Amino acid sequence: MNRHCLFVLCAILVGLTSNAIAEEKGEKKAMSESVLLQEWTGPYGGVPPWNLVRSEEFIGAFDAAIAMAQKDVQAIADNPEDPTFENTIVALEKSGRALDRLDSVFSVYSSNLNVGPIPDIERAVAPKLSEYSDSVYQNSKLFQRIEAIYESGGEFTVAQERLVDDLYKTFVRRGAKLNESDKARLSQINTRLARLFTDFSQNVLEEEKAHVSWIDKEADLAGLPDSVVAAMANAAKERGQEGKWAVTNTRSSMDPFLTYADNRQLREQVWRNYYSRGDNGDQHDNNKIITEILNLRAARAKLLGYPSHADWRLDNTMAKTPERTMELMMRVWPKAVARVREEVADMQAIADQEQAGITIEPWDYRYYAEKVRKAKYDLDFNEVKPYMQLEKLREAMMWAAGELYGMDFKPINDVPVFHPDVRVWEVVDKASGDHIGLWYLDPYAREGKRSGAWMTAYRVQENMGQAIKPIVSNNSNFIEAAEGEPVLISWDDAVTLFHEFGHALHGLNSKVNYPSQAGTSVPRDYVEFPSQLMEHWLETPEVMSKYCVHYKTGEPLPQELIDKINKARTFNQGFATVEYLASALVDMKLHTTTDVDIDPDAFERETLEEIGMPKELPMRHRTPHFMHIFSSDAYSAGYYSYLWSDALTADAAEVFKEVGSFYDKPTAKRLHDTVMSVGDTIDPADGFRKFRGRDVDTQALLRKRGFPVD
Repeated sequence: MNRHCLFVLCAILVGLTSNAIAEEKGEKKAMSESVLLQEWTGPYGGVPPWNLVRSEEFIGAFDAAIAMAQKDVQAIADNPEDPTFENTIVALEKSGRALDRLDSVFSVYSSNLNVGPIPDIERAVAPKLSEYSDSVYQNSKLFQRIEAIYESGGEFTVAQERLVDDLYKTFVRRGAKLNESDKARLSQINTRLARLFTDFSQNVLEEEKAHVSWIDKEADLAGLPDSVVAAMANAAKERGQEGKWAVTNTRSSMDPFLTYADNRQLREQVWRNYYSRGDNGDQHDNNKIITEILNLRAARAKLLGYPSHADWRLDNTMAKTPERTMELMMRVWPKAVARVREEVADMQAIADQEQAGITIEPWDYRYYAEKVRKAKYDLDFNEVKPYMQLEKLREAMMWAAGELYGMDFKPINDVPVFHPDVRVWEVVDKASGDHIGLWYLDPYAREGKRSGAWMTAYRVQENMGQAIKPIVSNNSNFIEAAEGEPVLISWDDAVTLFHEFGHALHGLNSKVNYPSQAGTSVPRDYVEFPSQLMEHWLETPEVMSKYCVHYKTGEPLPQELIDKINKARTFNQGFATVEYLASALVDMKLHTTTDVDIDPDAFERETLEEIGMPKELPMRHRTPHFMHIFSSDAYSAGYYSYLWSDALTADAAEVFKEVGSFYDKPTAKRLHDTVMSVGDTIDPADGFRKFRGRDVDTQALLRKRGFPVD
């Protein structure tokens, strides 16, 4: 029964008048004409119609798009012909197009423009999408067709066979073989989780908006670089407090303040604001939400026949089991902790020498680490920052992509954008001039934009008879400089910039047939490999000499400073590795425990004590604001994947070092052919093996971080 017939039946049952029914028909017709449901038009194969989006249409548009997608799916399930790859698998790949487009648009609103009515709209929409997803995976007739193809032993290409295998196993993991009662229970769990994920995310956003550290005395700015002070002044001005300075409750604002501010009391205040997000015992506290999410995830795993949520999540990854992830993490953990002990001893020695009268605390770590860096390596990153212009680094990334993959980036202004900050480039093949895709950049922090940095695919590449080109974006949270001044970023932020661009290049390089296998649609513990590998191009001599130039003089970064950066390459790896691994270990332990009704704060505290977490630094993401694992299922029991991918990255980078250049054409082509262009058409272990010539050597990971090899 279609949605309109169902409405008419309900109208009769409740005694609605014919006029009301006519009015509803008119509303449905109007919604069907909404730009949110139409195919994208314009140049470059169509682009998102940001200039025509009306937020009040989102909920109605989702209702209509879900109904359209359900109709597509049911037509496949009801097909009277015998199931084939074309009439079932390919048909599924082509289904729900309007919903895909709408979801792409709304995901940008929920992450980049989360203001006004958007939080409430997301709370309304998330359960609807969860229910729709369950209706697909629990469609018995559809699953029977997929199962028949899976068991047919038909002649498929490698990519087709992998697509069928993955689709069948995904349906099983999502409950296709459950009885009707268990399917209903599973759907209830998923719908509730969707709402909880949204509440968790919105709470973190509210905490970031609410807790700003205000400074009104110039003396309290001591130690801060001019560029940081200017950014703080601009942040205050944007919040109606011109003449003051603001440290916003985001990493991009917190990190430089903790690194350079001499005022220890203010450092502690900023630190506590940031690391207490979601843990303040108020209406935005996330602890009860976490407890319920963990209980529901455990119940779902049990319902699906898995020992734990982690076992369920890892079933289709490279790691396969929680035990294998723990084995890698615990191989690195003691070495990282030992390095932290050395780093803290060096910092404490400087504090004692200065007669500071303190014991190193978490809000001191970054500050004194910089002092140690200067003492040990004569390297002050304040001297480096004037050479780290955001615009020049963007040019550097594009240049590197041209050298590696033959891409040329041409700025365009003939497509709409969702905010004035956003700029767009057409990506073309340098040799042929052929269109490759579009790249959007949204670089600046603002209210309603989630913190951190990420890549988004508005449209993935495909070629099922018609070539569809990708549209991707990179999103950051840099603080805008004063008018007329360039945006200067830290070395670490530059690394992140290159990292996220690596994800974008993964999407732009995609050359597959089926959208489910395109670009970054690879196992979670493999998706970070291309992005982490891209970080290495920042430190190549070609980039540092051409693009790391002083914002005033235009002079390149002096070789003396480059030598110091290279010499200090593994400096502070104890901090970087431990803060990350602590979060990854807590994530895995949260999702393998058999305890119920977990107190998140107590579990975090006890787990960190159990693994020997140094008291001088926190987890990178404390549990109450751990968006990776509680804003969706995406990285849950999967935060380990950055380390897993970095094992691949470290080994792959040594290939370029062995041939003597990160711009070696044959090596870059092999990377393109075996990793960047193939998406999920082959097993990632096979792809890596084809690139490297063997299985991964995890010793390279230890060498990269400067830890003793086994």
